[in-house]
Amino acid sequence: MCDTLVATGSATADGTVILAKNSDREPNEAHVLVHIPRTRHEPGTTVKCTYIEVPQAPETYEVLLCKPFWIWGCEMGVNEYGVAIGNEAVFTREPYNKAPGLIGMDYIRLALERADTARRALEIIVQLLETYGQGGNCGFRHKTYYHNSYIIADPQEAWVLETVGKQWAAERVRDVRTISNGLTIGSEWDEASPGLVEYAVEKGWCKSRDDFHFARCYSDFLYTRLDGCRPRQRRSTAILEAEKGHITVKTLMAALRDHGPEASADPLWNPGRGWIMDTLCVHAGLGPTRPSQSVGAMVAHLIPGMPVVWVTGTSGICTSIFKPVFLGGAGLPSIPGLNVEPTGTYDPRTLWWSHERLHRQVIRDYATRMPLYREERDALEASFLRDAAEVVARYRETSPAERAEPLRAFSASCFERAAAATERWVKIVADTPVRHRPPLPFSLAWNRFNREAGFPG
Repeated sequence: MCDTLVATGSATADGTVILAKNSDREPNEAHVLVHIPRTRHEPGTTVKCTYIEVPQAPETYEVLLCKPFWIWGCEMGVNEYGVAIGNEAVFTREPYNKAPGLIGMDYIRLALERADTARRALEIIVQLLETYGQGGNCGFRHKTYYHNSYIIADPQEAWVLETVGKQWAAERVRDVRTISNGLTIGSEWDEASPGLVEYAVEKGWCKSRDDFHFARCYSDFLYTRLDGCRPRQRRSTAILEAEKGHITVKTLMAALRDHGPEASADPLWNPGRGWIMDTLCVHAGLGPTRPSQSVGAMVAHLIPGMPVVWVTGTSGICTSIFKPVFLGGAGLPSIPGLNVEPTGTYDPRTLWWSHERLHRQVIRDYATRMPLYREERDALEASFLRDAAEVVARYRETSPAERAEPLRAFSASCFERAAAATERWVKIVADTPVRHRPPLPFSLAWNRFNREAGFPG
């Protein structure tokens, strides 16, 4: 389960487009940051996606991907042109194709590698969808099948694309827009697949065009309610609407860490409360209605000619710190933690699992332990934001070749400072006794997750 948010230029403080997403996956499903340079390919070659091969493009663009370690595609990403995409699982009345095919995450990577605008990315996804449909398992340890919705953005505009099998509807974003794990497009849209209404009438989901509502007709009743998507989408929309005209990268970071108004009002709030995933920053728990954890986050500041991608690369967004990455030849820095790819088994050499030492200690007593370093984390992150703005101002008018190394060095310094701070915080948190334990089912669930990953303690 996930949440994707976007604010277009009319809603942001600086007139840019900003896209943000939390990736909610299984608690031990490590999140990977991957940088792939622009590449030329021989004519007639194919590319192996998660399950199947499709024809390769003559040239693929530079991309930064935030993805589950075992999947070829990604949950969210950005390319060198500032095209950014995030997807959501949506549960529908149309039967899911369980045979290996293209999954939603594959569509994101294929579009990012081939599209220089948001509109072109939408067209690529739709063309591939009409050819291949969507199908295959999307779960790590537990098989999961679903259809997909997307927010697709570039420095000028953004689109919502919602799909059900090979059917789809698309809506151009005005000001702000959010999606969660449910269809949101209603009776009006900007573009749609041929026969969208007729198919619903044929299935008996509505009587005519006058009676047609895309989300109401195509949504599955049970899962769409049990996954908590409605309260999450209302909350994310309310956050952006309240800040419209003043939205910044910091606004989106705060939104991805949001636990709802209850958490803001209660100093003893803990992530073990509740039985469904109804907060933007999701914490897994016991039972089938809380299987997912926010395992990574991205905020893409789509500055024309010089996008800045803020990533955690780590789980527990409320416990994490965002670091900047640049495209245009800069890419990911070569630092410890990023040079070893994580898996579903504990490996402290990796960025993702190294941070789990902090995250999994904090959630044992969130009320006591999170305040121990929150202010220092926020101050460090604020310095990254301030310094990044200066870096962009200094190098924006230079060529990609001139600015690649300075940008990579700045990004590396942020990752290194974040890693050093995390080491301090791990010790401070671990040395602080637990005073407010979360509910027993939550603790039992995390004990099981730890055993499955071979996580110490």
